[in-house]
Amino acid sequence: MGHTSDHRAGDGGRGSTRSAARSADRGADRGGRSGGRRRGGGVREAQKAQTRQALLDAGLRLLDRQSLSSLGLREVTREAGITPTAFYRHFRDLEELGEALVEESFGPLRGLVLEVRLVAADPEEVIDRSVDAIARHVDEHPAHFRFVTRERFGGVRRVRDAISARLADFAADLTAYFAAQPDGPRWTLDDLRMLADLYVDHMVITAAKLLESEADSHGVVDEEAEAARRTAITDTARRQLRLISAGRRAWTAAPEAATAAPEGPGGARVARS
Repeated sequence: MGHTSDHRAGDGGRGSTRSAARSADRGADRGGRSGGRRRGGGVREAQKAQTRQALLDAGLRLLDRQSLSSLGLREVTREAGITPTAFYRHFRDLEELGEALVEESFGPLRGLVLEVRLVAADPEEVIDRSVDAIARHVDEHPAHFRFVTRERFGGVRRVRDAISARLADFAADLTAYFAAQPDGPRWTLDDLRMLADLYVDHMVITAAKLLESEADSHGVVDEEAEAARRTAITDTARRQLRLISAGRRAWTAAPEAATAAPEGPGGARVARS
């Protein structure tokens, strides 16, 4: 035992080197496995996101021809090219898929409209840019807005509620915007919200009109006539919003109206949540 102990002690330099090398190898091996797990996890997450998106896209294609209440889960999975059991790794049911489609429909548009109000110099420019943003978004995502237009008063309550909640977000954004305008202080909270709801309803109506197309008996659309029709819709939308804006400047709240909107930071009036 003493000799062995002396030998190990005497070979300490080489022993330490081999020990360090083995430790480095084990560390590299663990690092490699960890990196592999991270890379593997990243691939799996990407595949999961891809499958989820495939289900959303499949549902949207099918919903272009029918309502959500009539849609079957196997229809969606067959269209997406996955097994029915795989569906439940991404959504609890078709209603949750419908709610996700609502978010996909409204999320980007809300950001675009908020950005318009940040960069536009005056209310007239806000109107012009907002109509342009809505028209462009509807043109780029027609299936999403056909889905929203159909399901807003459809047979699936959770989806109806999701659409109402997203439209309420638009109205809340507008209420805060109007409250911060120079004439905001003389408006009550109820009147500000009523005005915001009017603008949001107008946005939905304009989007629905833009979705319509006038095809002939063979289903062929005259592109030139369609472009003229869409221009007429957006021009009318701008004029209608300017008319609402003119009425806003002349509006006088009723004496028995609710309390005015409270002041926020810097004296800006904001809507209560």
